[in-house]
Amino acid sequence: MDVRTLGVAVVGFGWMGRVHAQAYQRVPHHFPQLPVRAELMAVAEEVPGRAEEAAAQFGFASTTRDWRDVAADPRVHAVSITAPNFLHREIGVAMAEAGKHIWIEKPVGLTAEDARAVSEAVAKAGVRGTVGFNYRNAPAVAYARELIASGELGTVTHIRVRLFSDYAAHPDGALTWRYERARGGGGVLGDLASHGVDLARFLLGDIASLAADTAVFIPERARPTGATAGHTLATGGELGPVENEDYVNCLLRFASGARGVLEACRVSVGEQNNYGFEVHGTKGAVFWDYRRMGELGVSRGTSYQDQPVSTVFVGPGHGAYGAFQPGAANAMGYDDLKVIEAHAFLRSVAEGTSHGATLDDAVHSATALDAMSRSAAQGTWVDLG
Repeated sequence: MDVRTLGVAVVGFGWMGRVHAQAYQRVPHHFPQLPVRAELMAVAEEVPGRAEEAAAQFGFASTTRDWRDVAADPRVHAVSITAPNFLHREIGVAMAEAGKHIWIEKPVGLTAEDARAVSEAVAKAGVRGTVGFNYRNAPAVAYARELIASGELGTVTHIRVRLFSDYAAHPDGALTWRYERARGGGGVLGDLASHGVDLARFLLGDIASLAADTAVFIPERARPTGATAGHTLATGGELGPVENEDYVNCLLRFASGARGVLEACRVSVGEQNNYGFEVHGTKGAVFWDYRRMGELGVSRGTSYQDQPVSTVFVGPGHGAYGAFQPGAANAMGYDDLKVIEAHAFLRSVAEGTSHGATLDDAVHSATALDAMSRSAAQGTWVDLG
């Protein structure tokens, strides 16, 4: 098999930048038949010293504090965009116009207009674009989708999607860009509900309309005094307002006629990555909890009432599981989902055909998020058509 090298760069090297770098390096171990190999050519990070640390740890060939250097670098053919949300549009459009394929983290900007601008730039340039909706990559989620599509559950009637986390629950959490409307967009809508919308669409198809309610539960936070990464605590700094949402709940109506409930919160004390869904049909149901990622609760049959639920441990026949483990019930983790995503991106580049979550998926998700904001402000249902 002929294997060609693809020069890649990472723009923004916080936690997610590290995850992308690791994923590129692991792809050949799990997908050895892929005819391209990523070579880490450049890393861009504006925080002093962070790019140099990344190069020393992961082997990037060069470093810069300005992402524009990456756009101009002829050695770079593909770019991971893991910078903060407010930079997604500018960087995404520029990289596409420079002829770079892009793997960009959700939510792809702050609004549907931002996501659409990146999508249009990618299409016009003829490059490939993959988006970081990683939870759809879980083998159990792939199996759930298969059961739904096959009719095993009958006609799907409703879905409940939850995304509860405590990452912003501490009142001393620093007032970073994540809590500003101009740089962090809709808060928990972009952080978590974007994943919920993608999961709902991935499983049940397009959303036709929705009605939402939002809230801010911690209205003020202290401003940090230095560079931050992740969810840093800060005390003693000047207090400033939290401008975007801590919480959202949303009623969904799907084009298929199914109904749904989506709820997301970033300040849920006692909840660590409590993400999952329940899908009910006229003959059965499926249940998934991210914290038990390799398990899928399945109820099917002809009993209807008092029908039992069985736990299926996913195995090599489900999604991309076989690329990681030889037998069912061996655990997979979050980083494995990003390796699957990296493979989809590199495969898209190699074949010239999209695999995995695309910019079109990002536009659909962002459109729903914008509609949630409008619905919450107006107190009305909003059509997505």
